[in-house]
Amino acid sequence: MIRSVLFLCILVLTGCALKEGKKTTSENSAFVNAELASEDSLGIPVYNFDELEPLLNRNDDKTYIINFWATWCAPCIKELPYFEKINQEGKANNRKVILVSLDMPSMWKSKLIPFIRNKDIKSEVVVLDDPDQNSWIPKVNKNWSGAIPATLIYNRNKRKFYEQTFTYETLNKELSEFN
Repeated sequence: MIRSVLFLCILVLTGCALKEGKKTTSENSAFVNAELASEDSLGIPVYNFDELEPLLNRNDDKTYIINFWATWCAPCIKELPYFEKINQEGKANNRKVILVSLDMPSMWKSKLIPFIRNKDIKSEVVVLDDPDQNSWIPKVNKNWSGAIPATLIYNRNKRKFYEQTFTYETLNKELSEFN
């Protein structure tokens, strides 16, 4: 009788452990799938903040326009054509646009990559995959609340951060201050 009860307890505990293990495995598979969505599989760079930071601090003759955006952000999507136009014009004006996507890893293949292709985005696009926003947001700008769209414009002589949506005219006006 004692053996039967002991056997039953072991069986129940083993079943619970297996059930819990399945849950952990499915949670981990989402993480692993995000990890597998690397630059090789996406076709665009995926950076943590330490890898992105050099793009925010170059010291050459160009003016850099770094726009933080996401496919789920309507104001971001509305202003993207203006950044694309600036990028096209920028080649003659020694300007470079870099679009930093803040999309979640689960959206990279299903939303971000199709969006870039469908909209024929020509600007450089990189993905920032760093969940420690409280650490890296103030490194971009100490006054940034974390809201998007947000844009950093800088060159060797000047640096300015904008937590706002741009029109083409206002973006061009701001860029004229960097000549």
